This record gives sequence, structure tokens and C-alpha cells, in this order.
Amino acid sequence: MISSLFQQTTIPVLEQTVAFAQLRHTVLAGNIANMDTPGYQIRDLSTEDFQNRLQAAIRQRREPAEPASLGYLPEPSTKPMAQIAKNTKTILRHDKNNFGMEYQVSEMVKNHIMHNLALAIMTQQFRLLQTAISGKL
Repeated sequence: MISSLFQQTTIPVLEQTVAFAQLRHTVLAGNIANMDTPGYQIRDLSTEDFQNRLQAAIRQRREPAEPASLGYLPEPSTKPMAQIAKNTKTILRHDKNNFGMEYQVSEMVKNHIMHNLALAIMTQQFRLLQTAISGKL
């Protein structure tokens, strides 16, 4: 019963958004940690792919068939790092490294904002549920 209550809110979508942002932050931090490694190619998770999958899951969830799994993040038994794609948005340097500090920092900031926004909305959803359960306005 409680799980069906949560499924009627935006909490599952926000949960997937927060999990994606956390995983992407790990990848972006790894890029910064390897900025001086010769031959290192930066990696990133596709935000466009995540958004498309999330939209498809939301549309599927609205259909009366079986409940949808948001499913962007792999099951815990699989390796999440296998989903990382090479990023070609920066210039390749003479040491075969394509690291751009400005690009990485701007992507981390955007990712941080997305993470914090999803957490703020999720916190508000929990407050609304708590108010509804307690019966106080």
C-alpha cells in the first residue's frame, strides 16, 4: 500500500534523477583526477539518453498495464561503469589527452544543480505526504 502511494508521486522519477546525478558526478570527478594522465580520454554519461529513458518510463507508467521500471541505472550486480561513453566535446592535446578543465567544471556545476533540485523537490514531496498522513494543514 505504501509503495503504491509513492508510485503516484514524482518520488520514483526524482530518485532516478538523484541516482543518475551521483553516478555522473563520480565519472566527472574521475576525469578531473586524471587530468594530467597522458592518453586519458574523458568520459561522461549521456544526459540526453537519461532524459529520453526517463520520459519513456514516465509515459509507460501512465499506461494501466504493469508498473514501469525507470531502469536507467543498472541492477547492483552489473557494472555501472560499463555504461560510460567516451566524450568527444573537447580538443585532443599533443599527449593524447582530451581534458578541458573549464568544460569539466561547468558539467560538474550543472550536474550539482540538477542533483540539488531533485533533492529539494523530493524533500517537498515528503513534506506533503507527511502533512497528508498527519492530517494537519
